[in-house]
Formats: sequence, C-alpha cells, structure tokens
Amino acid sequence: MSSTQQLLLGEGAGSSIPVYIEEVFSCFLYTGTGATQTITNNIDLSTKGGLTWIKGRSGATGHRLTDTARGVTKSLASNSTAAEATESTGLTAFSTTGFTIGADADYNTSAATYASWTFREQPKFFDIVTFTTDGSGNAVFSHNLGSLPGAIIFKSTSASQWPVYHRSLGGSQDIYLNLTSAAGAQAGWCTPTSTQVTVTSVLNGSETYAAYLFAHDAGGFGLLGTDNVISCGTCSAGATVNLGYEPQFVLMKQTNGTQPWEVIDSSRGFFAAPSTLTKYLVPNTTATEQSWGGPFPPTATGFVDGHGGGTYIYIAIRRGLMKTPTDATTVFSLQSIVEPISTPIFSAGTAPPDFILNYPRITGADGFFYLDRLRGNAISLTSATAAAETSPLAVVPPWFFDTGQRATIAAGAYYNNGGGYLVQYSFIRAPSFFDEVCYTGDGTTGRNISHNLGVLPELVICKSRSAATNWKVNDSTGQVLALNLSDGFSGTTLAGGYVTGANATNVQVQGYLGSVSAVNVAATTYVLYLFATCAGVSKVGSYTGNGTTQTINCGFGAGGARFVLIKRTDATGYWYVYDTARGMTVLTDPYLFINAGAAEVNTLGSVTTVSTGFALNSAVLADINISAGTFIFLAIA
Repeated sequence: MSSTQQLLLGEGAGSSIPVYIEEVFSCFLYTGTGATQTITNNIDLSTKGGLTWIKGRSGATGHRLTDTARGVTKSLASNSTAAEATESTGLTAFSTTGFTIGADADYNTSAATYASWTFREQPKFFDIVTFTTDGSGNAVFSHNLGSLPGAIIFKSTSASQWPVYHRSLGGSQDIYLNLTSAAGAQAGWCTPTSTQVTVTSVLNGSETYAAYLFAHDAGGFGLLGTDNVISCGTCSAGATVNLGYEPQFVLMKQTNGTQPWEVIDSSRGFFAAPSTLTKYLVPNTTATEQSWGGPFPPTATGFVDGHGGGTYIYIAIRRGLMKTPTDATTVFSLQSIVEPISTPIFSAGTAPPDFILNYPRITGADGFFYLDRLRGNAISLTSATAAAETSPLAVVPPWFFDTGQRATIAAGAYYNNGGGYLVQYSFIRAPSFFDEVCYTGDGTTGRNISHNLGVLPELVICKSRSAATNWKVNDSTGQVLALNLSDGFSGTTLAGGYVTGANATNVQVQGYLGSVSAVNVAATTYVLYLFATCAGVSKVGSYTGNGTTQTINCGFGAGGARFVLIKRTDATGYWYVYDTARGMTVLTDPYLFINAGAAEVNTLGSVTTVSTGFALNSAVLADINISAGTFIFLAIA
C-alpha cells in the first residue's frame, strides 16, 4: 500500500473530516500559451494522488491522461492503442493546487482552448492502481476505493486496447474506450469486490497496466459522510435519469450500437431544456468539441438523455459546491466596469460564476440583464419587463465557460459597446446561499420542483422563460410580489399562480383561482432563483420603517454588506439596489431599480454599509424607511 493510499484511508465515511466533491474533482478550462503554464484548480494531486485528463477543444489533438501512479510526463491517449508516451513538455508537475504543463501541442498550443478533468484519489470516489499481468493476461490486485467499483478503465503501458468494466454490463461483457463498438460478450473477464479486482482473458500477458476505478453511489461525502457524488448506471435514449443530485460531468457510451463515447460537462455547456447547444468531446477520437443535435438537459436530481435511440452506460459526477460557504467573497463578486472592456472581467484562477446580473449604469438601457450558465451564456432575461428570454448578443462573452477568463471581451451590444459604465454582480451556486433550477411546466397545481439549496429557500424568484408573464417573488412569509412591478402585497400580482410549500429539497408551484399561467403552464419553460440566509454570507429578512435612521443587523463581519436589495411590501415602491462597487459609504451614493430600465440615481442613496450589515436614513430617501412601512431585503456580505 502506498503512502498516498494510507493517507486516503483516513478520510471519507466514518472520518471526522468531511469531504466535498469540489475537493476531489475539477473541470478546468484554459487557453494555451505555448509556454510553461500552471493550472490552479485547487485539487491536491501531489500529496493525495490522482489523474488529469486533457483534451484540446479547438484543435484535433489527442486525449492525454497522466496520473500520479505512473508519474509526470508519462501520458496515455484514450483515442489510441499506442504505448505510454514520455512527453518532456507535456504535464510536467503535480502540485497541491493543480498541475503544470509545458508547450506540447496536445496540452498548450498558443491561443488554442482546452478542457481538463482532474480526479483525485479518494475512497468512495476514485482510485488508481498499477499492476502486472501474468503470462496469460491474468491478474488479481487490491484497491483502496473502499466500495465495490462501478466502473474500471484499463490500459497497458504497452500498445493495447482500452477495456472498460461497467457494473451495468457486469463481468460478462466488455467495451473499449478507444473504439465505437457495441459491448461484446466476454464471460467472467472482470470480477471486482470492495477490496480487490480479478481480471482474466481480455488483458495481455506480462504487461504493466493502469486501472482507473470509479465508485458507484457509495456515500462518503458531505458533512455527515452519507452523500453520493458519483454514479455508474445505464439508461435508454430519452429517459429521465434520477441520480439524486445535479451532475456536472457525464461520460457515456452506447452499448447496443456504435455511437461514440461522449464527455459532457457544465463548464463547457450542459444546458437546461430546450437548449440544443450542449457541448461534448469524444474520447475515442481526436475530434474537436461538438454541439449536441437536441436538448440534453441536467435537472436538479439527474439528467434527461438526449440521444435519439439505443441504450447507454454512464459515469456521472455531482455538481459542486457541496460545502456551505463561510466567506461571501468565494461565492459572490461585484464590480463597476468602465467600457470599452479590454481587461479580464475576472482575475485568473477565479471560479467562473453561475449567474450574473449586468446593468448599464448611465443609460439604464433595458434594465438588469440576467445571464446564467444553466440557461445558456447568450440567453438573457430582464426584470424591467415581463418579456420572455431572448438571445440579444451578437458576440458571446466568456463569463461562464472560461475559467480564468479571456484577456479581452469582444465588442457587442449590452456588454462592451463603449457606452460608459457597467455594474456586474456574479453569483456561484452554493448550499444555504443561492441555487437555480430550470423546469418545464406540466399544467398542474401543487407540483413539487426539486432544488439543491439544502435549506428552506427564504426568497424565491420565478420567471417564465418562454412566455411574457410577470416575475413572481415569494418571501419567507409566503406572500407574493412581482419583480418587474412596483406593487405591494396588496396588489394583484398573485393572479396566475405562485410558489409556496418550500422546504430544504423542493418548492411547490401553486395555481391561484385555478390558474397556473405564470408558474406551471404545460410545455412552458421556467427558471427559479432561490436565496437563503447563510451565516456571515447572506441575509434574507424584513424590517419595519421608523421614519428616521436605523441599522439592519445581518450578522456580518467587519466588512458589512456589499449588496442590498430592498422592496416595500405594504404599498407600492420600487425594488432598490445598492452596492459597494458604486458606493455605500455616504448617503448620496447611487442606487438602481431592479424593475426599471433607468439610469442610476446618484443623489438620494440613503443606504450605507455598517459593520454588521447596513444602515438606513429616511431623511434622504423616505421610500426605504418610511414610518410603519414594511420591507423585505436581501443582503450579501
């Protein structure tokens, strides 16, 4: 047993140290430089051990698999039967935060784009074993997966095929990672247990092999060590697959036909229905990145298989973040940007956001633009109107799909037109803080919609994506507002349905007077944005105005609130937005309206940051603290 394996046994189920998917798996996208480049994906490979799989997206390069068991510069190509190659300028070092690559064209051609998938060794998730077969191609080897393997990928360091064991095929059938062939009969060739694997017949005699072992629904993760993060299953084309979690990575292969292997991940594009832009790469060829021919949507609990026919095996990995944040800067950022944009929107190494609110400060244009990874990068909603989502961009910015971000943002309407200033709020989905769900209506009332917030949502925003209907907003009291209107609770915004019955795993879409026209019309697509109070990070709450000054204690640290959204609920009133990127230090710092396409107001702010949250001053702007008025708010530290 290696020192790495001994160390791994101290973590996972039964350990006092929780493990989360973001600590053991990463899909990291980067652009080649043609020179030595360090990739920081925050996965500890040098002390924990693991595998890095790299493929060019824009170029017809080989797949390159390098692992800590065989060592740096030693690569295998899943699209080839070739022996292990030594590449002095390939992957040259593993570190505690990622890896380093040289100038080899398969890893780092200047201006080319790449995807990297990193799997850290961890019980109940992934293990690597090297072993040698006897003269007849047989072997018995031990592993430290800590559970029965769900899938195993084998490759000799000499020239040979890539046989794959998958629990859905069992030991009586084999399939090959480097081929498009359907599964074939091969009686008893691989027999795994929770501690060892026996292989016969398929492997070559007297050769050294690497075996990559993947767990299946083995628990071992999360605060209690009971959450699943990886599943190895089978499905038929068009089926809804229930994993119990939303996936970020799926490796698939048709078993009764010759459709190729496919890798899908949420970093490159794994979109909610009805998008047909899902991206995939093919492990058995050098082909560049391809786009799906039809919808292949993830759900809050799995995915819908978008293939046209056949039966498929898959390896699916859970989406992060799993760990509840304690520092708001890790899940929320904001900045005021001067156009035209010629520098990165986000600094290198920062995780790309899941959801962005973008606003042209000076002109107001059409109000806030809502952009998010799940709906698709160029698909926009605006809360200034009831309009359906649109695709307004001639030039698609790289905000969601390039980790580290590109050097510049190409000119285009709404985002880089040289027209002045933008303010941008960026959110990362995380337990107890923020989640997003897309669903398609079925026309019923009282329907449960699953989510992954992990706690009771206290602020729920619902919008039809495909129809022009009002935005629905439910606060923690169950009352309803419209995000695109100034009505209070006494208005008519309940008409057409609402969201209620929320708990830690689902929300419920309800009809009002028999109608579900705003929240669950059959065949209509919807998006939910869910927020909750997360200690020291965010606060969803309410207050009563006192007509003078008051401090709203959000339980934040010394930095106070960086973002505040306020709405009066007992009467009409705009949705006011304040932030520290534009200023929350003096009473005249500006505010924006989330429900109007107007320029920011820079003379009557009246909300300032204080150490525990934010402060209000009615002498400057009565609308946010009028005596006896009732208000709801969302604040982020």
